[in-house]
Amino acid sequence: MKKILFILLIVIQVSACNQATKSAQKTENAVEVPGFSADSAYHFVQDQVDFGPRLPNTDAQLACANYLSSKLKGYGAQVIEQKADVKAFNGKTLRSINIIGSYNPKAETRVLLFSHWDSRPWADNDPNPKNHDKPVLGANDGASGVGVLLEIARQIGKALPAIGVDIIFFDVEDYGAPANYSTQNTEDTWCLGTQYWAKNPHVAGYTAKYGILLDMVGGVGATFFREQVSEQYAANVVDKVWSQAASLGFGQYFVNQQGGMITDDHVYVNQIRGIPSIDIIQLDPQTGGFADYWHTVDDTMKNVDKNTLGAVGTTLMHVIYNEK
Repeated sequence: MKKILFILLIVIQVSACNQATKSAQKTENAVEVPGFSADSAYHFVQDQVDFGPRLPNTDAQLACANYLSSKLKGYGAQVIEQKADVKAFNGKTLRSINIIGSYNPKAETRVLLFSHWDSRPWADNDPNPKNHDKPVLGANDGASGVGVLLEIARQIGKALPAIGVDIIFFDVEDYGAPANYSTQNTEDTWCLGTQYWAKNPHVAGYTAKYGILLDMVGGVGATFFREQVSEQYAANVVDKVWSQAASLGFGQYFVNQQGGMITDDHVYVNQIRGIPSIDIIQLDPQTGGFADYWHTVDDTMKNVDKNTLGAVGTTLMHVIYNEK
């Protein structure tokens, strides 16, 4: 009995050692993804809103631009402020400030993450006509995407991924012509900062493996469907992001169904720069509309939810750190 017991103990020990070796190998081969703080992202959104409406040619624009640049620099990015004058639909000259932060700048494999940081100059979708000339704070429409990307930058600054990452905050996205503006084509009156960068990238010949746009990614109970321009140019990237979200338990946010089509920053990154890019955006596939506070004076912090920010940010962190 003692011999049998001794043999059994040896078998158990060998088995345990084998399991420990397999576990160590699994841990060694697994990619360690830094955590994403939804509280921190929410704080970054609040910081932007505290500047007031971030409109071109205003002091708030300059103050917020300095804030965004300093944050990226503080988190270890190489930062470029791309300044340019662009023409609005009404002929007005607008000062545009695109803010670009790069990590692992020498890495050949790169991923582009982007969002717009300006806010709408007028609340032309507000149910109260008296508010139509008032500027929008843009807590969700603009600040939420930037808040998520700032938190991602903070984490990258502590632990670099294997690839290069470029984060761009595009300006003058939301100065597009109002719905009642009479002209043949108003589509290209939006995303002026992005259009400028796509034609004049911060690095000559700049390209990336793919790009991901965040727009209105903080709404309470938000759902993100597979946007059709994204499907047209980068269906494989949509698959990558949506499957990653599902594996993390965020399927209620990233709905794996066809959504609507929208002219947004990713259109020009696709068409002009040739980088396959997708849009994570809250867009109702049935109506083609946005949340009821979109382009109203109600786009405030009360409509920004940490859970949504966390779902989007955590998903992107896993996408980035698992990229090769």
